[in-house]
Amino acid sequence: MPAVCDSLLGDIEDIISEQDPKPQDLQFRRKNVIPKVRKRHSQKNVETDCDDPPSDSVIPGVQKIWIRTWGCSHNSSDGEYMAGQLAAYGYRITDNAAEADLWLLNSCTVKSPAEDHFRNSIKKAQEEKKKVVLAGCVPQAQPRQDYLQGLSIIGVQQIDRVVEVVEETIKGHSVRLLGQKKDNGKRLGGARLDLPKIRKNPLIEIISINTGCLNACTYCKTKHARGDLASYPIEELVNRAKQSFQEGVCEIWLTSEDTGAYGRDIGTDLPTLLWKLVEVIPEGAMLRLGMTNPPYILEHLEEMAKILNHPRVYAFLHVPVQSASDSVLMDMKREYCVADFKRVVDFLKEKVPGITIATDIICGFPGETDEDFQETMKLVEEYKFPSLFINQFYPRPGTPAAKMHQVPAQVKKQRTKELSRLFHSYNPYDHKIGEKQNVLVTEESFDSKFYVAHNRFYEQVLVPKNPEFMGKMVEVNIFEAGKHFMRGSPVSDARVFTPSITRPLAKGEVSGLTEVAGASESGK
Repeated sequence: MPAVCDSLLGDIEDIISEQDPKPQDLQFRRKNVIPKVRKRHSQKNVETDCDDPPSDSVIPGVQKIWIRTWGCSHNSSDGEYMAGQLAAYGYRITDNAAEADLWLLNSCTVKSPAEDHFRNSIKKAQEEKKKVVLAGCVPQAQPRQDYLQGLSIIGVQQIDRVVEVVEETIKGHSVRLLGQKKDNGKRLGGARLDLPKIRKNPLIEIISINTGCLNACTYCKTKHARGDLASYPIEELVNRAKQSFQEGVCEIWLTSEDTGAYGRDIGTDLPTLLWKLVEVIPEGAMLRLGMTNPPYILEHLEEMAKILNHPRVYAFLHVPVQSASDSVLMDMKREYCVADFKRVVDFLKEKVPGITIATDIICGFPGETDEDFQETMKLVEEYKFPSLFINQFYPRPGTPAAKMHQVPAQVKKQRTKELSRLFHSYNPYDHKIGEKQNVLVTEESFDSKFYVAHNRFYEQVLVPKNPEFMGKMVEVNIFEAGKHFMRGSPVSDARVFTPSITRPLAKGEVSGLTEVAGASESGK
């Protein structure tokens, strides 16, 4: 299946010179990007690796760093911010793990396999004598795990201090920053949104609108890492969107652990934010909403329908149901029933014709009976979701669900296969063959044979690899449909529209450094 390009961060050596930074540049960076760790931490927080050379023989800020990120778009955004700050300081980001001096591993704790990959990467880094800094939800949630001992950790709300953690790690120290961002005792959404950043795709900006959530799902480990809901102010989010468009971005993804809960901690709500954002979206550019749980979207259905009908907002919403059994949902502590989910879907499908509803389902949650599972099968059969994320249940350590009576592994596997067969038994896009669609081209397919575009409903459309199409809105004729995509050919007399208001940044170029460069120049 051709899909979103997931390549690692590109090398930025063409942006950051290999030569030593100029003294005034170093002074500016150290003053404005990050403080020195030795001024902030007592000796008890810094462990020295005696096998490394003395710290005064190591010059930080010139090494190569390889960054690997697992998990959700929130985690991807964090990885982009960390890459940007490191590059702005002088480090060189490389996509070659073997040549890197330090590995920055940004983890996901949602599923056991993702954590297994993370653990194996740590082991490999140690075998190859690489310096290691750990980030993401795994070390934030369980920093005392044996395999994390002696390693530097940057917490999910401390990514604005990644430079000092890397600097001390390169010197041979182990540093752990796991605290929360607070203002007058109130927890904040996280690090500032105007930090330097390297977008994996220069055309797409991922904006985290809040961190944490209001739920306490019994299977969820992410809650242990991201905590309770903490939202960014609307003004800060709108300013971030404006900056992104000024850097050539033509598509914005809003992300969080639950976008529907946005603003409840600061006296506002998601529709209010979205109406402010659409005011600053250029013609042809698009906004994609992230995942929202049913309880927090129910009271905003009328406004959400209006927003999802806006020409600069994808008619797409990710609403996880997880199970169609009310008893299972109760054991999960999901705080809604199946009827609530159906009400959301039915209302939006009526008010937003053609809308894409994506959902998630967990197979084999503790206590799930055959009858419970059949209810889930009936739901999928009824709605035929075009995008369905099927997950076999994995008990996560420290969660209530891990202590419940488990469904046998073979039964979980069988249910996962059965649901997958149902999902692949229908083709959601066959009826669209012959349509004319306007699509926004933003990426390259995995096999590099096509460009990847999305139509009004965020359905994936593959188009010919014409360089003139990248970052453009193009009208195409749909002539083929697969399970997960359509193929389109450009209409002969179609107008190719450019939504970006300026030239996009080059791949690997650091976002947010225009003013920095100007300040450095003016200081000469």
